[in-house]
Amino acid sequence: CFFFFFFLLHVCLLLLHNMGDTTLDFGDFSAMPDQPQTAGNPQYPYGEQAAYGMDSSMAGSMGQMQSGHIGGAFGSFDDEPPLLEELGVNFDHIKQKTASVLHPFSRADQHIMDDTDLAGPLLFCLLFGSFLLASGKVHFGYIYGVAVLGCVGLSGVLNLMSDTELSVARTASVLGYSLLPMVALSSLSVLLSLKGVVGLVLSVTSVLWCTLSSSKLFVAVLSMQDQWLLIAYPCGLLYGVFALLTVF
Repeated sequence: CFFFFFFLLHVCLLLLHNMGDTTLDFGDFSAMPDQPQTAGNPQYPYGEQAAYGMDSSMAGSMGQMQSGHIGGAFGSFDDEPPLLEELGVNFDHIKQKTASVLHPFSRADQHIMDDTDLAGPLLFCLLFGSFLLASGKVHFGYIYGVAVLGCVGLSGVLNLMSDTELSVARTASVLGYSLLPMVALSSLSVLLSLKGVVGLVLSVTSVLWCTLSSSKLFVAVLSMQDQWLLIAYPCGLLYGVFALLTVF
């Protein structure tokens, strides 16, 4: 251990001696040509751009390339549509479709269901199940099951009856918006019992209202004015099932 300690001490002394003999030669700065100094930053007497090895033209071109690349990649934020519109939620369309359902005897626009808006139908189905839950009926599974089977079945029937192709999503949009009177009936079931004469009258009225609204929208979309009763019949059967879920 004693000899190993002296050996390490001897190596350290040799290293220190070599470092002391080594000198760094940076050259003669007086031989460099005079260059204009900038008053911007005293740390760079020959200019910040010269310190980094670039001139003004190169720096300007790089700045334009960076700004052009960023602008081309992300675009302008002023041209971006709203987030809800990108997600398919348009409150103006929801308002128009809801107003069309609330006025079943009014004439519907042919292009009112061009967009497959499912935000309103999902909201109405959720409200329908929530009101039934408040009245002591847990029917969420039945509601979504009947709704899916009804949309798929009715879409197939209407595609067989019409030359215009009708998607399942558009069928679900029409049937979901027309469920609004049934949502009102389920809200009344929280306050009073629907198993009497009053409940029977309200249930029949809600079924007829939903049937008229949905068949009106289907007729407007498919241009099937002569087959109105054939369209209204399966719609009435579907909303009759929802009425039975509400009453019982």
